[in-house]
Amino acid sequence: MAMRFSILGSGSSGNAALLITENARVLVDAGFSARKLGTLLAAAGESLERIDAVFLTHEHGDHSAGIEGLKKFPQIRIFANQPTSRAVQSGLGYRPDWQIFQTGARFQFRDLQVESFAVPHDAQEPVGFRFTTGHEGDLIAPPRSLAWLTDLGHAPLNIHECIRACDVVVVESNHCSELLKNDNKRPWATKQRIAGRHGHLSNAAARELLAAVASPRWRHIYLTHLSRDCNSRAAVELALADVRATLTSCQFSVVEPGESTPFYAL
Repeated sequence: MAMRFSILGSGSSGNAALLITENARVLVDAGFSARKLGTLLAAAGESLERIDAVFLTHEHGDHSAGIEGLKKFPQIRIFANQPTSRAVQSGLGYRPDWQIFQTGARFQFRDLQVESFAVPHDAQEPVGFRFTTGHEGDLIAPPRSLAWLTDLGHAPLNIHECIRACDVVVVESNHCSELLKNDNKRPWATKQRIAGRHGHLSNAAARELLAAVASPRWRHIYLTHLSRDCNSRAAVELALADVRATLTSCQFSVVEPGESTPFYAL
C-alpha cells in the first residue's frame, strides 16, 4: 500500500482529511470537534485511537477546533510551525505533543516525507503541505505525492512548483466572485477580506492556477473549501470546464460543504 486518502469534511464549518500509509495514519487539519472527527473517522472505518499525528496548516478554528478534544488521545502528535502552535496553544487547556517545524522544511514522519510551504492567507504563518511516499527507482513502491493547498488568496510561483510533481492536488475553489459580490449576508469588509490577496481563491483563480501548471503527472484534482452561500458545484464545474477538457487523463472532484469523499488510492 502506497497511500490512501479521504477528505472527511471541507468548508467554513470544518476541514480535515485522512492519509493512510503502511506505517502511518494522519489527519491533515482537525477543524471539527473531537467527537465529530470520531464520527467521520468511524464512517471511514477508522478511529482517533489509530491516528498517529495531525498536520496543521494554520490556527483558524475551521482547521484546528478539534485539537482541544484530542487531549484524550495522547499518542497523537501535532505538527505545526511555531507561530501556528503558539496561536492554537493560547486557546487550549492542555499542552499537546507539539512537533515544531520550520516553514519550508522537509522532514520525515514514519514512511511519509513531508514538505511544508508558505501560502498567502490572513493567519499567523499558514502553510500548505506536500506528502510523499515511496522512492525513486523503486518499481514496487514508486513515489506518490499529494499536495494540500487550501486557504490562500493567490498562488505565487513557488506554489506552482510545489504542486507540479504531485499525483493528487487538493486545492480550494472557495467562491464565485459574482455570487460573493451580490451576497447580502456578509458586510463589505468581510467580502473584501475573502476576495483579497490574503483571503481565499475564487473559482476563476483556482482555474488560473491549474491551467498555468497543468501537470501531466496529475491523476486527481479535488476542489474544496467551497462557500456554502457564495459557491456551488455547478459554478465550480463551469469555471473549470476548459481545464478539465485539457487534462483528459485527470479526474476532478468537487467537494461540497458537509461532504466526505471515498478513499482514493495513490
